[in-house]
Amino acid sequence: MKKTLILFTVLLFVFTSCSDNFEDFNTDRKHPDVVPGEVLFSNAQKELADYVSNVNVNINIFSLMSQYWTETTYTDEANYDLVNRNISANIYSRVYLRVLKDLNEAKTLIENTEVASIYAKQKSNKLQIIEILSIYAWQHLVDVFGAVPYTQALDINNVYPVYDSGADIYSDLFTRLNTALTNLDNSAESFGSADLYYGGDVSSWIKFGNSLKIKLAIMVADVQDAVAQTAIEAAYNNAFTSNDDNCLMSYLTSSPNYNQLYADLVASGRHDFVPANTIVDEMNTLNDPRRDAYFTLYNGAYIGGIYGYANSYNVYSHISEVIQQPDFPGIMMTYSEICFYLAEAAERGYNVGHNAEYWYDEGITASFDFWGVSDVSTYLTNPDVAYTTAAGTWKQKIGIQSWIANYVCGIVGYNNWRRLDYPVFNLPETVTDYSDIPVRFTFPINEQTLNTENYNAASSMIGGDLISTKVFWDVH
Repeated sequence: MKKTLILFTVLLFVFTSCSDNFEDFNTDRKHPDVVPGEVLFSNAQKELADYVSNVNVNINIFSLMSQYWTETTYTDEANYDLVNRNISANIYSRVYLRVLKDLNEAKTLIENTEVASIYAKQKSNKLQIIEILSIYAWQHLVDVFGAVPYTQALDINNVYPVYDSGADIYSDLFTRLNTALTNLDNSAESFGSADLYYGGDVSSWIKFGNSLKIKLAIMVADVQDAVAQTAIEAAYNNAFTSNDDNCLMSYLTSSPNYNQLYADLVASGRHDFVPANTIVDEMNTLNDPRRDAYFTLYNGAYIGGIYGYANSYNVYSHISEVIQQPDFPGIMMTYSEICFYLAEAAERGYNVGHNAEYWYDEGITASFDFWGVSDVSTYLTNPDVAYTTAAGTWKQKIGIQSWIANYVCGIVGYNNWRRLDYPVFNLPETVTDYSDIPVRFTFPINEQTLNTENYNAASSMIGGDLISTKVFWDVH
């Protein structure tokens, strides 16, 4: 009895004195329920860069849609089959769940974190940067689908969100972006090393935000000219000024942190893509020196696979070795991309400091510099390239050169083709009419079955859930 009493007393002491620690035994420290907002922000950046860089046909086919690349054996996607692999649903999953949801949760956690007054500006900067990156992701969804769940999205308690029109979403994105840029404070810090794009440099995010404003504005220029002009004229002086400002994701040489281009082109062991004859032929015609940075030679020449047809991997040029390196950067936005938008803006009569020819030449020069290609001056004097002598309207000149410069940035090439109608694409094997080339992606199939009422309303709102239905800014 005495031994039992002693044992009970010892156990009681242990339970009483260590009660605060027993919960630790039930806590999985490797998989916490709550992580810091900064970690979620980093993860969202990585997921977004991986998605943008990806060329897996189940996830991101914009290098095919822009006819930079074509397929070798399986040609469904180059022939615009968007349904068989449920690509739309995979885009939704990547952007909504892996990017926007993480950014939204990061925002909530950081908002709810109490900080000393001396860190208030740093906290605010974090929130503004999250907002700007969210706007980048939202724009992408609108540009792909035309309308998406927005005001009711990201709410776990609402699994049947309504769709907002693309025009309404863009309008709100402008408002949000202006507010974020106003509230960014260059005198304070932000994420530091948790920012995988700019290392927490607030001045770089100010330039990125203004460049994003230019991108948003040029997309709506054909339907909201006054809105576009006001936004671009307010932003261009504070936007990117050189390749030093490029928004890039720095990848490493080892898994899982290498570029998804490397994952798809090399690590997979597959040979699914070759450069498309669409871009190779155009660059051959112009004798473009960037070919060596973009493609390999085959039998002493640059030869592209026939777009949308089966192509033997062994008898065409390949994607260059530079692009296939595991640490090739993820390209989010570049100075070259913005220069071509400003060339457009100048042609539309907006005040952007220089004329269209200046920005056109600057965009080409920045592209040569990015790829490490020399002798841009000779290229710019080529009569087929020089702005004053190249064939066609300004839309043709800018459209073709912007398309070439944005190689591997498939969504940029696809968007600009839809807006400017240049370059002229090739027809794949199963398509007989140019008007059958998709100008948007259809909504995910599971939206039709699980969110039927709102899907039907959205389909009616945009004029039908068809690949031929243009997004609101595509009016030509």
